[in-house]
Amino acid sequence: MELSIRLKTVAEAVTKGNRVADVGTDHGYVPIYLVKNNLSPAGIAMDVNKGPLEKAQEHIREEKLGGKIATRLGNGLAPLEPGETDTVIIAGMGGDLICKILKAKPEFLIEGKEFILQPQSEWFKIRRLLKEYRYQIEKEWFLKEDGKYYVIIKAEPAWTQPQRLKHQQPSIHEYIKEISETPANQAVSEKDMESIYEQYGKYLIETKNPVLKEYLEKEITKKESIATELKQSIKEIESEELSGKERGNIAKRQRRYQEIQKEIRDMRKAIG
Repeated sequence: MELSIRLKTVAEAVTKGNRVADVGTDHGYVPIYLVKNNLSPAGIAMDVNKGPLEKAQEHIREEKLGGKIATRLGNGLAPLEPGETDTVIIAGMGGDLICKILKAKPEFLIEGKEFILQPQSEWFKIRRLLKEYRYQIEKEWFLKEDGKYYVIIKAEPAWTQPQRLKHQQPSIHEYIKEISETPANQAVSEKDMESIYEQYGKYLIETKNPVLKEYLEKEITKKESIATELKQSIKEIESEELSGKERGNIAKRQRRYQEIQKEIRDMRKAIG
């Protein structure tokens, strides 16, 4: 069984020795790879659809891993309890959907699991949610495969580090108190970059990820072209006699033009 670059990176992001739960497992490739290569002692493969889960069961039987990898049918994290896993993998879904899955069972976030998340879109929503729950991003990968770009995020709970060292877990009340009282503790320069880090990833920016740079340069070119067309259309319309409605349309285009200019500036800052 040969994994794609994307799925292999997802699998190898897992801390060695951790039990894994793969949400939306599809054909079960990631937990099979982890257990087969002795990177994980056990796994739970889950999917909301019966067909893919049956395929996963078939592949698990073929690899003779039925005693180590369980399968469960269900939506998101619903079929799982926090104590059954050390690492939660959610890959190949939109960022908004991943956030909804995590928020539907916040006890996984509260108990401090390792998360390996690979959103297909809206990466910033994942980073925002992790920040909200006081998670720290240990590492990010930005990949290109078959002409598509992928972000993979490995996150651990920053707020549980002292408790984890003592093999203790805080209560839910202690957790809520901590995240409400913990200061942001950021330098002024970091605050200025906060939205850019959220959008494009602090780890990726600071390590000067070359694939992110390539992606951003292409996006800048696209947005500059759109901005040029908008600016030209605004000039052409402004030269004509306008009704109230048409003046409103110009205002919308001007706002969009300013938004695009800011997006371009942010991308240039991310590139450095």
